Amino acid sequence: MPYGQVATYGQLARLVPQPEGVSDEDYKASGSRWAGQAMAASPNDVPWHRVVNSQGKISHPSAAEQRRRLEAEGVVFTNDKLSLDEHQWHDPGSGERTTQGSLFS
Repeated sequence: MPYGQVATYGQLARLVPQPEGVSDEDYKASGSRWAGQAMAASPNDVPWHRVVNSQGKISHPSAAEQRRRLEAEGVVFTNDKLSLDEHQWHDPGSGERTTQGSLFS
C-alpha cells in the first residue's frame, strides 16, 4: 500500500482466498489473525508498519516504532488512534469506500 496509507488486518485477509479445507466459520474467525501472523513473519522490506487493527489502533508488539514510522509518513493520531476515513488504503475491488476492518464487511 502507498506511503501514508494503512490497511487493516481484516482488509488484508480479504485479499487472500479462503484456504482449501478451512471452514467458513474458521476463516471468518481467524483471517485477521492469520494476516497478523504473516506480517510478523514478513521480511524487513515489507511495510508492516502500515497495517493496523480495525479500530485504527496499533496492535503490533513494536508499537512505538510503528507509530514513529507512520507519523513520519504524515499519519496523524488522536488519542492513540488514526482516522481510517483519512488514511485507509482502498484495496482492489473496494471502490472508493472506506472498508471497516472486519473480514466480511
